[in-house]
Amino acid sequence: MRLIINSVFILAGLSACGPEVVAPADVATNQVEQTATITESQRLNQWLNERNEELLLMSPMRLTRLGRKDLYDQIDDASEEAGEQRLQWRAQTVEQLQSNFDYDALSSDAKISYDIWIYQYETARAMAPFRRHNYVFNQMRGSHTSLPNFLINSHTVSNESEMQAYISRIVGIARSIDQSLYRAKLGAEENVRAPRFAYEIVSEQSLALITGAPFDSQANVDAPLWADAKVKIEALLSEGEIGEARARELLSEVEKALLETFEPSYQSLIAWLQEDYQNTSQQAMGVASLNNGDNYYQASLESMTTTTLSADEIHQLGLNEVARIKSEIEIIKQQVGFEGSLEDFFTYTKTDGRFYYPNDDEGRQGYLDDAASYIAVMREKLPDYFGLFPQAELEVRRVEAFREQDGGAAHYRTGTQDGSRPGVYYAHLSDMAQLASHKMEATSYHEGIPGHHMQLSIQRELTGVPEFRKTASFTAYIEGWGLYAELLAKEMGAFEDPYKDFGRLGSEIYRAVRLVLDTGIHAKGWSEEEANTYYRENSALPDGKIRSEVRRYFVMPGQATSYKIGMLKILELREKARSELGEKFDISAFHDTVLGGGALPLSILERVVDNWISEVQA
Repeated sequence: MRLIINSVFILAGLSACGPEVVAPADVATNQVEQTATITESQRLNQWLNERNEELLLMSPMRLTRLGRKDLYDQIDDASEEAGEQRLQWRAQTVEQLQSNFDYDALSSDAKISYDIWIYQYETARAMAPFRRHNYVFNQMRGSHTSLPNFLINSHTVSNESEMQAYISRIVGIARSIDQSLYRAKLGAEENVRAPRFAYEIVSEQSLALITGAPFDSQANVDAPLWADAKVKIEALLSEGEIGEARARELLSEVEKALLETFEPSYQSLIAWLQEDYQNTSQQAMGVASLNNGDNYYQASLESMTTTTLSADEIHQLGLNEVARIKSEIEIIKQQVGFEGSLEDFFTYTKTDGRFYYPNDDEGRQGYLDDAASYIAVMREKLPDYFGLFPQAELEVRRVEAFREQDGGAAHYRTGTQDGSRPGVYYAHLSDMAQLASHKMEATSYHEGIPGHHMQLSIQRELTGVPEFRKTASFTAYIEGWGLYAELLAKEMGAFEDPYKDFGRLGSEIYRAVRLVLDTGIHAKGWSEEEANTYYRENSALPDGKIRSEVRRYFVMPGQATSYKIGMLKILELREKARSELGEKFDISAFHDTVLGGGALPLSILERVVDNWISEVQA
């Protein structure tokens, strides 16, 4: 029987937008002629690869992120209409899938591919009624910063035509911002508005992108895209790809695009934010305050956790985990000889200068150097715990100034499949007083190795699976693995300094706190101050970091719950395998099983592990 999972997940590529969407080609007319020897699984993989190519062509930006130069001069279509067309296209592919393939004749791995394809459609369909509940512009992931960041970091230029494509994409960004602004206005008409603080931060971020030359001819600094374009054109000139006259012409074309399209679109966005600001609530409120907000939040929880856990169940799980982790921190407090309450210990570790880098360029470089060092040491330990290894390179970088936030969360960006662009672990270093040094070892393992870089690079480098599985994104799996990697690193010999181990537990407890706060905010009506107070009482995070974290939860309902839910499932499956296999249990084989199929919904991951257990037992 086919497995159709009615849960909620938004495929990263599906939420992007692209050129005109066409109906999927019919299997009978578009499939290559089959031979008598081809298996049903091989036929399915061919079909999925063809559909994946159609999907990729709907998102020029996703193609670029994968290292391809197709549609290199285009920016994704961000309109509601394009999103609806993609959903209809997916529905048609599912109809074809179910009518043209014999599920029972597929291999176990092909069944996984079949089920994931349907899962992605079912979850996108489940979220479709809430498309206007999204906060289109927010401080965490709005297109106003993600589009310029994409152009700066993903659009490489090696010849004149690619620079021309860059200029065309500046114009495309302006169109996309206008489309997103129209969607934000539609949401506002239905009383869906991001919290007031998001309006303020988005305005500041947007203004930073049109401040400096060439927008101000008297400015002593360049605006981010102007600075980036100058660097790329200068590189073409120095490499002999263009002459000085053509370099001047290209700079003039960049300037024209920035002044005539980019700047007006951002000015319109800022003007609307200022105009609509008076309609926002002085106190930030969870999504339960929206029309049909309870159902939207439950759908968001299911999307992010790939489970059917309710808000109340997640809230209680968070309370239990906070209590458990605090008991482990008590042990470390005693180990280091600290006299005083746990709250006193939290205060000491977040206020004593010994736990912070200097708030200057030397301190910032020290953070980057230490992160790279931790990752390098961990890389040497991998063979004892893994059989699969990432080939992609990893860099540790400071977040670009125009999107940097004091206390902002570190994050990871995948590299290209061909290795031409490395994976990047980004850190917000504008205020080093928000980055306790005892926490950054855990962060390095989470974002780097054995965390996100390892998992996502291995996924990108998989062979023998349909292409869409190399980029499938399930938040609970990905972030669950990142948090699991922090604990695994301890098991691999890291965190020799007890304060660094306290940092690891601090990292875990604030993921447990997220379970409490996300559900508290969106299902129980907690205020921003109530959330801040709970955070201060149960973690050693600096106040600025706490404020940034809580505000993140307000604009990304459900997302923060995915980390702990995913980690707990991976640990549950590991203990299940250890218990059932006994002496046959091998940690490397377990990790390769978890990583070897790419990101998966947690229910499908459990099925994969169960199959592996059965194979080992047999």
